[in-house]
Amino acid sequence: MSISEEIKKYKKELEDVTLVAISKTKPNEDLEEAYNAGQRIFGENKIQEMTDKWESLPKDIEWHMVGHVQRNKVKYMAPYIGLIHAVDSLKLLKEINKEAKKNERSIKCLLQIKIADEDSKFGISKEEAKAILDSEAFAKFENVEVSGLMGMATFTEDMEQVKKEFSYLKTVLDEFKQDYPKMKTLSMGMSGDYQLAIECGSNMVRIGSAIFGERNYN
Repeated sequence: MSISEEIKKYKKELEDVTLVAISKTKPNEDLEEAYNAGQRIFGENKIQEMTDKWESLPKDIEWHMVGHVQRNKVKYMAPYIGLIHAVDSLKLLKEINKEAKKNERSIKCLLQIKIADEDSKFGISKEEAKAILDSEAFAKFENVEVSGLMGMATFTEDMEQVKKEFSYLKTVLDEFKQDYPKMKTLSMGMSGDYQLAIECGSNMVRIGSAIFGERNYN
């Protein structure tokens, strides 16, 4: 199937779930094909590549940063970024707030909770996330909004394990929502496990290779 057919298929299937088309390493022509099929939200994991695309592609695209963020790079995406998925420290939130203020805008963020059993995955514990949200420093940030949580499940064939991790993240969001009603977004699920993620309560999925084909990292 072509990129545009894939986009239309997912749009129909996902209904109320937000589709983030993960377009990292893909050329602008591929993004344009997805755009022409109605896709408006694209996710990238490198700020420089995303900024180059933002400069040359239509301005009604909403860009999501899905990779690990280095604080010294925040300034490059602050003028345009729609959502930062992988926030894992108060220091990073402080930097995002500072750069958002310079650009006279508010930037939405998700806290990345570590739900996987793998050491390679970034993220913080539920307790660390709560400490950030309850901190005096966070209360003073006026240009950053934590609008939900993000998580990446263990890379495994064991779907029971994945289900357990996704379900746990949903309970964390439900708990946080009581004190922070703006936290509505649950970003979990990728090409291989998005259906299970949705069953477990995800309302935002990150799908890349299933739309654009395998990535070439050379």
